[in-house]
Amino acid sequence: MRNVIDGIAPVDSQERFEGLGVTVIRDWARFIDERTVEAGGQRIRARRFVIATGSSAVAPPIPGLDTVPYLTNETIFGNREQPEHLLIIGGGPIGLEMAQAHRRLGSRVTVLEAFRAFGKDDPELTAIALRRIRDDGVDIREGVKIEAVEPGPVIVLEGGERIAGSHLLVAAGRKAKVERLNLDAAGIEHTRKGIQVDDRLRSTNRRVYAIGDVAGGLQFTHVAGYHAGIVIRNMLFRLPAKAKTDAVPWVTYTDPELAWVGAQEDQAREANGEINILRWPFAENDRASAERLGSGFVKVITTKKGRILGAGIVGAHAGELIGLWALAVSKGLKIGDIAGTILPYPTLGEVSKRAAGQFFTPKLFSPRTRRIVQFLARFG
Repeated sequence: MRNVIDGIAPVDSQERFEGLGVTVIRDWARFIDERTVEAGGQRIRARRFVIATGSSAVAPPIPGLDTVPYLTNETIFGNREQPEHLLIIGGGPIGLEMAQAHRRLGSRVTVLEAFRAFGKDDPELTAIALRRIRDDGVDIREGVKIEAVEPGPVIVLEGGERIAGSHLLVAAGRKAKVERLNLDAAGIEHTRKGIQVDDRLRSTNRRVYAIGDVAGGLQFTHVAGYHAGIVIRNMLFRLPAKAKTDAVPWVTYTDPELAWVGAQEDQAREANGEINILRWPFAENDRASAERLGSGFVKVITTKKGRILGAGIVGAHAGELIGLWALAVSKGLKIGDIAGTILPYPTLGEVSKRAAGQFFTPKLFSPRTRRIVQFLARFG
């Protein structure tokens, strides 16, 4: 992992940006007024500012947590000692990705989640992923309440049960980094969730934009990259580009992977009333069978007329396969556009095509269609 990080690092290095002509000041910036910041002993007055400070791990208000050392998603990759028993607070994507990885590296792992594991994802998809993670030996406990954390570390649950471990990972969410920016001096409204922005990513101070996690929306690296493009078009080219989040895909990198884009089932039903739900299993795909990747399926949600509202995948390479559905949702495509696309055989991509074809199956084998075929057959 360290080798991978070291290989990526030069792309984001200070030296690279300075080579491009950027002045880099390694210090927190602090607003002095609506168009001036102070950093590194300098005061900088500018026509436009972009805040991209990101987010940091949230420490939940559990008694005793501040008295014990714990890891976060930012520090766990620097750990050089294999945990004998890794305790994880939080059963979201980060917590469960790290749980499965450490279990496969030989650690005992216990995950404690106050609500439902993978709570923001489709339960039909998560059931398969959770079953695999549990089969790997991860102890996932849902709906538990943590009363306290004690040195050890030891987690004390409601009712008195005590779970002792060797290491503790806190993966209970993230908060925007806004506390040191002195935003009030610049007239920038904000909350713990981030900076208030409009659909062009402008703050309440029109000179200041916010992108990525600090903008208070979806916390994904690819969203930050998308935001950057929106801001460049607005700030440099004066184009009224607006950020849209209805077609942002997200992926959880467990085994199997979880991916989704667009409206989930309950959202789609509430907004559209009657909907169609289409499914196709990996087990019916020849490439998946050949590579023993049969666990998983594609789930697609459409309107009654076939407009694609959302799609999810649980299975191998779900993060790669979701791209087709992200395009479909963003462009407002109909299910026939996917069903009619020619895809190479044998590939996992055919799972998506077969799922799309399910929309037409009831019509193809209906009594009405049968009568039409029989009638046409009379003419030779």
